[in-house]
Amino acid sequence: MEFQKRRELKRTRIEIIPMIDTIFFLLVFFMLSSLALTKLNSFPVNLPKAATATKQQANDLTITVDKDKHIFVNKVPVTLDNLGMTLTAKAGGPNVDLSTVNLVLNVDLTVPHGLVVSCMDEARKVGIARFAIATAPED
Repeated sequence: MEFQKRRELKRTRIEIIPMIDTIFFLLVFFMLSSLALTKLNSFPVNLPKAATATKQQANDLTITVDKDKHIFVNKVPVTLDNLGMTLTAKAGGPNVDLSTVNLVLNVDLTVPHGLVVSCMDEARKVGIARFAIATAPED
């Protein structure tokens, strides 16, 4: 009986180029997904443009009024009647000094001025005194 000769085994190598491609893909994926983790307290609306607008720091509360005149406090839908109560609850309750709370008004360009003033009036009734109006940068 004659046995076949064993074939000589080739030495295995680790190919590094596919590994580099995979690592690069993961890096890009995590970089892009981290952009989606930014904290937004409002819905996107069509903001008015301002040439002299300044960047604001992180804010405590955001009132958003969309083009259909729906009012939101930090993405929670509210009515004008319970806006003050919701602002007090979101700021930390009735024992919190609301004069230090920053309130950003994120209002669509087509919303009537009277509704914006009504929202500000409700906020003033509960003690909020610091307002900022969100604008888009002028091109």
